[in-house]
Amino acid sequence: MTIAIFGNSYHEKIKLYLSQVIDFFRETKDVSFILEQKLFLLFEKETAVFGNRIIPHSCFDFSADFIISLGGDGTFLKTAQQIADKQIPILGINIGRLGFLSETSENNITQALESLVTGNYIIEERSLLQVVTVPETDLERSFALNEIAVLKQDSATMINIHTSFNGEPAHTYHADGLIVATPTGSTAYSLSAGGPIVVPQAQNIVLSPVATHSLTVRPLIIPDSWTVELDISSRKNTFNLLVDGRSKTLENGTKIRISKAPFTVKIIKQKDYTFFDTLRNKLMWGVDKRE
Repeated sequence: MTIAIFGNSYHEKIKLYLSQVIDFFRETKDVSFILEQKLFLLFEKETAVFGNRIIPHSCFDFSADFIISLGGDGTFLKTAQQIADKQIPILGINIGRLGFLSETSENNITQALESLVTGNYIIEERSLLQVVTVPETDLERSFALNEIAVLKQDSATMINIHTSFNGEPAHTYHADGLIVATPTGSTAYSLSAGGPIVVPQAQNIVLSPVATHSLTVRPLIIPDSWTVELDISSRKNTFNLLVDGRSKTLENGTKIRISKAPFTVKIIKQKDYTFFDTLRNKLMWGVDKRE
């Protein structure tokens, strides 16, 4: 079994948790590890104990049975983006703050690893969005597990977002921006802008305007088989495109085309933990202070 590990190398305790993960498999001779270059350098002195069972990678041309993401939700999103269409299941271990995607807490690492070995887990497939710009622009990320957003730049006035679905004009948003989210991303940026919570298994795309200049405009849910086309105009002649938080400044006239990606992200989940457990424990969903 080969396990690739991605992690937040800037976390003050990353080496401690990395050691805990690798030490769990110390006596299991048929397990090998592929570490990001920065993690490998942190752990380099200890690798002698494992011989050639631990190797670094500086690119993403590798194969593995599982991937472990050590960090918060930002690390998980980065991991999902980097493995793209490899279809390798990801186990998220949260050593950050909220940990909505990385559900396994630092106190349950051993339990999660035992489940990985025994097969006592389930795999959820999460849809992604892909973005294409016309004319074509070099984007750091072109796939999003959470959301793709267009936003006004800095303190500029609102932008106009001419929106079409499958080539049919639908609406022009006059707003600070527009968030186009997956069901997974419905509990992220979209939620903070007033968007609905959507269960991860739903086959939808959520459009949530940011600070819209009309009280009659509300978030919209469409089938994820549709293509969203955006044509943005701004007095500043530029706007920002965000793909899972990564920003790129584009010029007026750049058209944005968003559609469902042809592959999914596979997330390893514990059998006794549901999406609604996450909502209650992480977002305090449905908590009644009167109880």
